[in-house]
Parts: sequence; structure tokens; C-alpha cells
Amino acid sequence: MSGNERKVAVVTGAARGIGLACAQRLSAAGYAVALADQPGPALEQAVQALRAQGRQALALAGDVSDHGAVQAQGQYVLAQWGHVDALVNNAGISQPKTLLEISEAEWDRTIAVNLKGYFNWCKALAPAMLARRSGRIVNISSVSANTGAAPSAVSKFAYCSAKAGVLGMTRGLAKELAPAVAVNAICPGSIRTDLTEQLIQSRQDDIVRTIPLGRIGTPMDVAVVVEFLVTVEPNYMTGEVIDVDGGQWVN
Repeated sequence: MSGNERKVAVVTGAARGIGLACAQRLSAAGYAVALADQPGPALEQAVQALRAQGRQALALAGDVSDHGAVQAQGQYVLAQWGHVDALVNNAGISQPKTLLEISEAEWDRTIAVNLKGYFNWCKALAPAMLARRSGRIVNISSVSANTGAAPSAVSKFAYCSAKAGVLGMTRGLAKELAPAVAVNAICPGSIRTDLTEQLIQSRQDDIVRTIPLGRIGTPMDVAVVVEFLVTVEPNYMTGEVIDVDGGQWVN
């Protein structure tokens, strides 16, 4: 693939779970991928696995809630690869505490990672996308943004609040960045990840009974929709929210 043909994507929370599946899927589609996550072996292993397949990958180690660090990482990617075609905002943390249990610091941290982190990366890369008059942003939210958290859910109201904010951000940026940049969101339902594995194992039969498609979702179920939103041509979608939940929350 020549330099002119190369497509470039940044995926946050890319060391595991949904983010890793997105990075793998876009890499297989020919994208050079920058994987952003907390520093550690998981991030390095993810990048090395892609490189071992002959694909271009960068590791961006850091905290998505650190505005200055994210701006620097965005400039680093642009310096390395010249442009960014797609941003997949996925990095997030769980927050299992209820209103009566949570501290102000825990609330602030939940919002900082799950919502401000998305703002930070949009701020870092949208100007370059606008300058090229081309770009795609996909924000990973959650069905909890619309339904609230079930009593047994891994994360409670603070997480739901942040994920609802992601939907507002998506719709607002879809209008602000149009027509150059398309901005859409995905709301995953019950997806088997490291974060949810313990809950799913303890209640799998009960959960599956609520899902019309009859199974728990996988990270790749989300990643294939991300790939569609990033690569589909012609594109006539922006500001849309797609539920990937096996029909569990059909309205």
C-alpha cells in the first residue's frame, strides 16, 4: 500500500475487549492503526501482534482524560502518518457505585475518562480532519445511556450519565463538523469482555433469555459495525446511534 493510499485510524481503549477488536478489524481492512490505552503489557502485546502480521501499528500509552497528553499524542500520530481518517473513541472505566455510595472524586473520574476522554481525542484530531475535508468519528456509548443500569449491571448511574453525554456529543459534533466529518455512535448491549465476564458467567442463562438473537455479544460484533461506519462509501449517515445488543432493548 503506498503512502497516498494508506488509511489511518486511532482507536482508544485498544489493548483489550471492544477496542482491541476494532483495532484488529480496521488493521485487517488495511488501516494503519494507533492503539491508545493505559501503559502496560496488554497494549504492547496488542501492537506487536498486529506488527507480526505485517501491519502498521503504534502504541499510545497514557490516560485519555489528560488533555495535554492526548493533544501531544494526536500530533505525534499526524507527524508519523500525515493524517488520520478515523477516530474510534472507546476507552472507558466501570463505576459500580450507586448515588448513595459514590464519592465526588469517583464521579469526577468516571466523567473524566468516559466523556472528557472522548472530547480530548475529538479536539486533538478533528482540526486535521476538517483541514482535509474528510474523516469519520465513531463513539462507543452503551445501551445504558438510554435504559439506565439494571440492578445487576456492572456499572450504575455515573457510567450511564457519561454514556448519555457521549450521545449528546455525537449529535452535536455531527452538525458542527459536517459535511467534512461524519460522527456516529454505537450502543453495545451485553458484550462478553474482561469487565463483564464475571457477571455474565453468574447470570448467563437469564441474560440470554432476554436477547432475541439468543446469545451474548462479542467484541467483534461491535467491531464489524465500527468498520462499516468507518469505511462505507458512499456515506449518508451522521449523528446516528446504532444499538448492537442482539435485540435485547428493541423499542
